[in-house]
Amino acid sequence: MIAVIAIFVLLAVASWFLILQPHQELVMQDGGGHPSTPVSTDKIAVAPPANVEAMDLNQLLAEARKAMNDHRVLAPAGNNAFEFYLKALEKQPGNPVATDALRETFPFAASGAEQAINGRDFNEAQREIDLLAKADPANYTLTILRSKLDAQRKLLDKEQQQALEQQRQQQLAADKAAADKAAADKLATQQKAQPSEQKAPTAVAATNTPATAEPNKPAAQQVVSTEPVMTKYVQPRFPTQAQRTRTQGWVLVGYTVDTEGNVGGVQVVDAQPRHMFDREAVNAVERWKYKPATRNGTPVEAKLQKKIEFKL
Repeated sequence: MIAVIAIFVLLAVASWFLILQPHQELVMQDGGGHPSTPVSTDKIAVAPPANVEAMDLNQLLAEARKAMNDHRVLAPAGNNAFEFYLKALEKQPGNPVATDALRETFPFAASGAEQAINGRDFNEAQREIDLLAKADPANYTLTILRSKLDAQRKLLDKEQQQALEQQRQQQLAADKAAADKAAADKLATQQKAQPSEQKAPTAVAATNTPATAEPNKPAAQQVVSTEPVMTKYVQPRFPTQAQRTRTQGWVLVGYTVDTEGNVGGVQVVDAQPRHMFDREAVNAVERWKYKPATRNGTPVEAKLQKKIEFKL
């Protein structure tokens, strides 16, 4: 039993000194080369060795150590430590040097893949995740990395859609502003082209229409009446907005002429268009003056209606 135990101990010591220790000493050369040391994910432009497929196991391990020393853990493609170690495992499945190096380096290589995701280099991140999956397909870190990659892709798609929508809204606003300016310029040109002697906008009042009329009576009973006679006419002002839009219309107003000839109780009976000319028509009618209506020589109130037209 003692002899058997001694043999196993000797084999373990020989494995340490002949295989594991030489590898670890080599990867620690130049500082920071040990697989357990965090490595930089910077992609160093180094020409890959020629004819990698033809390399033997020792050459592949040597290239892997060199890549680790140069911090080429997962990149560039075709010339990184992970690919060389995986090739070594193809040559010799279960090779302890390659297996240990991949296991110890996996967390830091995963960190490099995460940096590629955060930098939105999605194609490179996908390549590195696939390479990690070859080394340890059951590692839960791969699930996390894939979820982060999918989330970043969706976020980028959303941001691109928002940017396109913002550009579309800006273009619509610019088109509307250009159209409004063109319309304003056209209107200004038309106004300037009008002859200076062109008749100013006027509001034309229709003939007085008495609200009531006395029925015909026999000559012996005929009542002598007179209708109100306008003594002061104030022309309604043409609204500025209507001038700008070249709008015409009319307003039918009803009002009372009292026994002094003053106008009161002005109301809009009808208008076309509604509310465009109402205010100006009422303001003007309220300032009109009349010689009052009479009946048998006595002044009386009279109710009138008048249609005021607003024409350009």
